[in-house]
Amino acid sequence: MRLNCMLVWNMTKNELKNILDQHKLWIDSGNNQGKQANLEGANLYLANLEGANLQGANLFDANLEGANLERAYLDRAYLDRAYLRGANLSGANLYLANLYLANLESANLENANLENANLEGANLEEANLVGTILEKKETMLSSESNLRAKFDELAKSLGLKIVSLKVEREKTIVETINL
Repeated sequence: MRLNCMLVWNMTKNELKNILDQHKLWIDSGNNQGKQANLEGANLYLANLEGANLQGANLFDANLEGANLERAYLDRAYLDRAYLRGANLSGANLYLANLYLANLESANLENANLENANLEGANLEEANLVGTILEKKETMLSSESNLRAKFDELAKSLGLKIVSLKVEREKTIVETINL
């Protein structure tokens, strides 16, 4: 269920391609040519945006339900109130993205980079967060009990409760070769 009443507009594949091409030119030229993507209120239901470069794009209130955003570049993107239910954001870069009140219910965020992203009020119910980067690796805590406390703190800030948490260490194999 949508949390707002903004008008959602549809577009053709050619219109979307033109917006993405102009946005790429805008990024590649250091914001001197092309045009920043403005997809506010766009209906991108089930859109295939795999690997798309949407850095700094405006996706405020966009319908991205079921969209494929695998490995997409969404750093510094404005995804406030975006509807991302069931979207595939596996491996996406959402560094410093604004996801305020975004609906990420059942979204696949596996291995996504959410470092410094604004998740205030975001709905992460049943979202896949396996391998998701929520903060810089240098600041991650090493002991399992401290790591659990950090996850509990994050869950509480999002209005969630961790029911199950599995932590495994990667096996390190050291091989010595004598010459």
